[in-house]
Amino acid sequence: MYYLCLSMEKIKIGITSGDINGIGLEVILKSLNNESLLQTGIPVIYGNIKITSYHKNIVNLPNLSIYVLNPGEKPKHNRVNLVNCWNDNVNITLGKPTPEGGKLAMLALDQAVADLMRNELDALVTGPIHKHSMKMAGYQHMGHTPYLLEKSKSRDCLMMMISERLRIGLVTDHLPLKDVCSAISKELLISKIQLMESSLIRDFGIEKPNIAVLGLNPHAGEEGMLGMEEEQIIRPAIIESKKSGIFVSGPYSSDGFFGAGKFTKFDGILAMYHDQGLIPFKTLSFNSGVNYTAGLAFIRTSPDHGTAFDIAGQNIADHESMLHAIYAAKDIVSESKGYYDDRKNVLKKKPKLSEELSE
Repeated sequence: MYYLCLSMEKIKIGITSGDINGIGLEVILKSLNNESLLQTGIPVIYGNIKITSYHKNIVNLPNLSIYVLNPGEKPKHNRVNLVNCWNDNVNITLGKPTPEGGKLAMLALDQAVADLMRNELDALVTGPIHKHSMKMAGYQHMGHTPYLLEKSKSRDCLMMMISERLRIGLVTDHLPLKDVCSAISKELLISKIQLMESSLIRDFGIEKPNIAVLGLNPHAGEEGMLGMEEEQIIRPAIIESKKSGIFVSGPYSSDGFFGAGKFTKFDGILAMYHDQGLIPFKTLSFNSGVNYTAGLAFIRTSPDHGTAFDIAGQNIADHESMLHAIYAAKDIVSESKGYYDDRKNVLKKKPKLSEELSE
């Protein structure tokens, strides 16, 4: 896996507007009203200047200047840049899912990913979208991750929730609970363990990461008394992963694992399903957490919240998670650049012994 566009001058971050009827643009604009961020990175909003200006007025940031890029123009340093992804007038219906909200979110995402794949961006931060809006607009992808996996042409990816306190990956993510058991296999779990290990090494600079795997059933199956998935699938996957040199252990009962603070002893944790991982994560890292998609051919982060239609347009949304998502994208670009530079240095051809002796 090789990340695209790892120039370390100033990191160019594409930020998609998300659903125009939610809090996406509010938290984006609040986050970009930040001089220190502009000094170290080049943010590029993908959306529409009229709609962005509408939200800028709501959050009362009259001094925040936005530069609209012409087609083919390079983003400006020390400015908030914007790519106009559509020119049509659009009705904004704050707090409600609409076909327009889904369509425009995808137009922004399409343009940002196209620029990312052309090496015009170093990383992508996605504003929150609404699955019902996407469905109303006729899109089949039920979220960012399957769309980005398809565009990346990667074999698999791992949804990881990251903060300063912990990193939790999901074996299954946006899946109905009734389908989780049948979706989990030994092969899938081994793939997710491998993805987590490689990401922790490459993206977070942890040389020998220690990974915990949670069980699926209450009390991690109680040795088969409360379910056989631990004995038949999860434990064999852990054993096989250990044989390949990965530091991984489990399965752990999730209630005791978090209740007793065991999570502090691990670099990464794999949860079997969405709420098993997201409930403890948001309890411990609410507002500061970031969603990171490991395993793609490019770097993508997002805030750990959704469109929050219930508070859209009220100027009360907390932008901390979006700000963390932007900084996390920059940090991961820097860390992965160092990783690949180190590999290049190691792989450089050494002189033969006879050449060394002749010097």
